[in-house]
Amino acid sequence: MDHPMEKKSPLNDMMRATMEKIREMVDTNTIVGQPITTPDGVTLIPISKVSFGFGSGGGDYGKTSPKENFGGGSAAGVKIDPVAFLVIKDGATRVLPVAVPPVSTVDRVVEMVPDIMDKVEKYFDKKQEKEAL
Repeated sequence: MDHPMEKKSPLNDMMRATMEKIREMVDTNTIVGQPITTPDGVTLIPISKVSFGFGSGGGDYGKTSPKENFGGGSAAGVKIDPVAFLVIKDGATRVLPVAVPPVSTVDRVVEMVPDIMDKVEKYFDKKQEKEAL
């Protein structure tokens, strides 16, 4: 869809072509995958997170014929991360998360918090048991 006031230029055409390629790569089947049925009757549906970036730029050189003196470029990147599987077995559906390894120190610390809390809780429970005796 073109805006009525939009000026036609090679940059617009280049951006439009790049966005069309992104649409071809990223569709709903990329996020919620096709169901996979195992021989024992379990159905798995992959769920993914999709991120993408896009950049474009260009310029006209000279005043005589801009279309002949245009220089530009565009780029796009797509990242697909598996998040989980929907597991359907015997009429029951559950989510099976895909563990992604922690990337940074902060991610590692956040991942360790539940284990640390469990250990602290067990420590205080044992201490209370000793005091009760």
